[in-house]
Amino acid sequence: MKTSKMLKVIPVACIAFLMSCAGEKANENTTEVEKVKVKLETVHLQDVEQIAEFTATVTANITNAIAPQSPVRIEKLHVEVGDQVRAGQLLATMDATNLQQTKIQMENQEVEFKRIDELYKVGGASKSAWDGQKTALEVSRTVYKNLQENSQLTSPISGIVTARNYDNGDMYSGALAVYTVEQINPVKLMINVSETYFQYVKKGMEVDVRLDVYGDEVFKGKVHLVYPTIDPATRTFPVEVRIANTDQRVRPGMFARVIVSFGTLNHVVIPDQAVVKQAGSGDRYVYVHRNGKVSYEKVELGRRMDNRYEVNSGVNDGDQVVITGQSRLTNGSEVEVVK
Repeated sequence: MKTSKMLKVIPVACIAFLMSCAGEKANENTTEVEKVKVKLETVHLQDVEQIAEFTATVTANITNAIAPQSPVRIEKLHVEVGDQVRAGQLLATMDATNLQQTKIQMENQEVEFKRIDELYKVGGASKSAWDGQKTALEVSRTVYKNLQENSQLTSPISGIVTARNYDNGDMYSGALAVYTVEQINPVKLMINVSETYFQYVKKGMEVDVRLDVYGDEVFKGKVHLVYPTIDPATRTFPVEVRIANTDQRVRPGMFARVIVSFGTLNHVVIPDQAVVKQAGSGDRYVYVHRNGKVSYEKVELGRRMDNRYEVNSGVNDGDQVVITGQSRLTNGSEVEVVK
């Protein structure tokens, strides 16, 4: 009976022993963590051209709204939208009824002043009467001159007619100008530049301009004005760029991209393969290899140049950065470097 019981116990003990051995072997295997295989690249400082791109809308150098000072009927329009006009050219003739009436009044006052002036010289009129008549004549002459200017509308600039808001015979109401004339030789663009570049932007410096309508064609421009104050809300300052536009291919309203070079800076350059974007944010990181381990370093990127990035901070000259295998890494991971 005892022998039978012992025979039953022995198999159970053997199974327990085998399971114990298997467990120890499994524990040994779990302690051996396989290192992530990575490839590295050593990064260095190099001169990087500091280029920034700004968007802008082309505007005319000068825009003039041509209109008389008071409501009046339009007698004849002499130019049309798209016409080139020169400074002083007649654009529109307005009704001259008021002008003619004022001219008659002025001529009558000239006669009256001449009469009282002769009387005043011989003592036949008082000084106050002479002064009053002289003032009235001067006012009449001023009104007549003003009406003359407003009955013949001329262009104050050489440019192109970009708007006509009335027809012959219409009553000018004052709501809209009769014509709009714009000077488009040159044209200008306003860009807002980060205060980081304030000390680098100088009047007269050359810039490249690309217009979407002309694809990759480059137009040459120059900085014409640098505004002296920084907007505290945006931390930018306005800069006016002008394009000579002698062929008048650039027109107001076109969308433009202004490329400005601010010189060169000596910065570290890294391959784009090394850059890791942190999920849920716009932050960028790089794994830097030191003594068999990697550290997760936040970087501030500058220009992208083909398949490489300029780094403003976060990586130093001579650092080794990981370019493959980042998806399996964490901060402080031990790695195996492969060629």
